[in-house]
Amino acid sequence: MTAREPTVDSARALAALRELRELTGNEHGAQRVAFTETWAAAREWLVGRLDEIDGVSIARDPAGNLWATAPGSGPRTVVIGGHIDSVPDGGWLDGALGTLAGLEVLRALAPEPRQLGVTLVDWADEEGARFGRSLFGSSAAAGTLDPEAVRALTDRDGTTLEQALHDQGLELDRAAEARDRLRDVAAYLELHIEQGPVLEAAGLPLAVVLGTFGVQRHVVRFTGAHAHAGATPMDRRHDAFLAAARSALAFRDDALARDDVRATTGSVRVAPGIVTAFNGTCQITLDQRALHAAVLAEMLDAARAASERIAAEEGCEVAWERVWEIEPIPFDAELIELADEVIRGLAGESRRLPSGPLHDAAEMARRLPTVMLFVKSLGGVSHTAAEDTPPQDIELAVRALHKLARRVLAWAQDR
Repeated sequence: MTAREPTVDSARALAALRELRELTGNEHGAQRVAFTETWAAAREWLVGRLDEIDGVSIARDPAGNLWATAPGSGPRTVVIGGHIDSVPDGGWLDGALGTLAGLEVLRALAPEPRQLGVTLVDWADEEGARFGRSLFGSSAAAGTLDPEAVRALTDRDGTTLEQALHDQGLELDRAAEARDRLRDVAAYLELHIEQGPVLEAAGLPLAVVLGTFGVQRHVVRFTGAHAHAGATPMDRRHDAFLAAARSALAFRDDALARDDVRATTGSVRVAPGIVTAFNGTCQITLDQRALHAAVLAEMLDAARAASERIAAEEGCEVAWERVWEIEPIPFDAELIELADEVIRGLAGESRRLPSGPLHDAAEMARRLPTVMLFVKSLGGVSHTAAEDTPPQDIELAVRALHKLARRVLAWAQDR
């Protein structure tokens, strides 16, 4: 007689997600913005769930991250992460799926004797929706948070991030102490909705994530000369908007010619911006993303060259200003293989995808062997109340995280 395979209560994870939606959402979507009363209520609810698990210790670190650990016989642990905070009017699964799936994996593994511990972390302010600084808690734990760079950040009401932390019993200047939590961590796992359309189009429920895109974000300013729309012949114009528009199309076409990259012109500002004149100045933003640094550098070079050529053709000048950048962050090759095997075993077929959005896993990958799982998003919709994933896929994803955690515990024990 063969031993019964260990299981996880995936239906309970789905029920918990629905309960959290009712507790912290409304007709517009989830309202669990970090460091607000609703977020604190969600945290209190989560702690109540964790208190149900015998032998699990619960603690909050100085950055506001919540940790729950079922210890092993040795000091090391494998961490499963998620974030219960949301954007305003957000989706019911973004972040919360990883946290509540991790809760059920922790519940399933806690009673079993193990050499390595199992830890669930609910990261503080992954979204950055209130103060514009994403990955707050995980970057504090990874050692990449600069308190001075965020101290004066304010929300729409003028409240500073430092004050919001104080209201939650936290001190910004102590946030870096969260690094101590990673001292004995052997690996980091995260489950998240895809937030894109690829898995649904492929007819697949799950994917393993290769890493997070690097990002180059620039403001591109075109300068020509505005003049009267009726008085100036078409061949005598120096139209900055047309130079910008043609450049934006060139940026898009370059990305289409490459494999799985992104290029987005997200905002356009013109002057004088009136119906009776063509525009002498135009400012656009360009957000470029790729999984490999060399490709990202090629994209930037190509975009610069295209903008300079087009500006000259339109009788304009162009200037570039970098706004923000982050390097591509690959996940651990061995853990990617393990995750791939788990998905193929459960779903029959696996897909490997890069992540365009950033996740807490990106910060953990700077310090630890890290991997993520994606589960299908219907319509590729996220950050809205319409965000959804089929219930059967949610439950399959919980089972995949459980199997992966077991595989990683065995993998880490041998290292």
